Amino acid sequence: MTERFLPYGRQCIDEADIEAVTRALKSDYLTCGPEIDAFEREFEQVTGAAHAIACSNGTAALHLALAGLGVGAGDICIVPTITFVATANAVRYCGGEVVFADVDPATGLMTRATLADAMARAGGPVRAILPVHLGGQSCDMAAIADLARESGAAIVEDSCHAIGTRRAGGQVGDGKFCDAATFSFHPVKTIAAGEGGAITTNDGDLAERLRRLRSHGITRDTSEFIGDPDEPWRQELHALGWNYRLPDINAALLRSQLSKLERFAARRRELAAIYDRGFSRFDEHVRPVTRLPDQDPCWHLYVLRIDFEALGTTRIAVMNALRERGIGTQVHYIPVHTQKYYDDPATLPGAAEYYRTCLAIPLFVGMSDDEAHRVIRAVGDVTGLKAL
Repeated sequence: MTERFLPYGRQCIDEADIEAVTRALKSDYLTCGPEIDAFEREFEQVTGAAHAIACSNGTAALHLALAGLGVGAGDICIVPTITFVATANAVRYCGGEVVFADVDPATGLMTRATLADAMARAGGPVRAILPVHLGGQSCDMAAIADLARESGAAIVEDSCHAIGTRRAGGQVGDGKFCDAATFSFHPVKTIAAGEGGAITTNDGDLAERLRRLRSHGITRDTSEFIGDPDEPWRQELHALGWNYRLPDINAALLRSQLSKLERFAARRRELAAIYDRGFSRFDEHVRPVTRLPDQDPCWHLYVLRIDFEALGTTRIAVMNALRERGIGTQVHYIPVHTQKYYDDPATLPGAAEYYRTCLAIPLFVGMSDDEAHRVIRAVGDVTGLKAL
């Protein structure tokens, strides 16, 4: 095989990114320096939120958001079962209890109806709800927020897949429908920091709590000291926090990547449009996930729903055959409620159907149009379907 291997996701790093990191390495600060403040101000501008708080990764962002909102022992939180395990695990880090919500089998997303079902099964008041914007598409947050507010539950949008996604009346991360939104900058995401995360919120008090919690819970605000405020070395621990700080090196890379977000998002949309046109000519056994109205996703993943059984094959066979052709794929995700740690007996048919058919194919900024067409042809070859 002479054609290059196409993974399902890959970062896009250029000379400007390398120069940004080099600048940080040559500066006086490798961590807790000016790159963090600069990134946070820039991220506020990009998302439209009043406050942005950088942290070490997307999982830390979820944990901090829930802890900052006061989620504690025994508190019930609702998480869609189609997500990365971190969304549910963050609840458990706080001592909370997870009730898993089903999803729409056509999109993999939590809906108002699946949230209502989970709330009915919760057996008590719900402290927080964590909708997950899967693959770049946003949940219908107006409908979800309406139901959540009726119950008094906090909302943390897991937006790790959806930076740059626009939706009716705003965009993901602007805080219109939530108390906090969380982001990940892992290398396969739209913008990369190596590892990194962020939280956005419009609540100034929550933002201040989050900044303290990400740095052990320590305060340097002399007005709050119980000791001598004239001691120049004094810092006081007023609450238990964690070391979830983002180094300046990572923030420098992140700022450079953030400056290219619009270009990256446009390219992802172009590639998704090529796929849409190509797969629209296949029969009903191979289809992309259903699109929701009134939004313009920045696609993190391009997910096909393939009826492997109807095609007389298996997902394993298709993935292996595509890999032999130099095409990587992935499954997002095994329903979390079926994982050994959770072992939840809930019957969630929408999630089961989505999981049965989902397969993510290559989507990253560095792909060419020809490579997208190559993927379409390869899917047709290995499934036995040619474009109609």
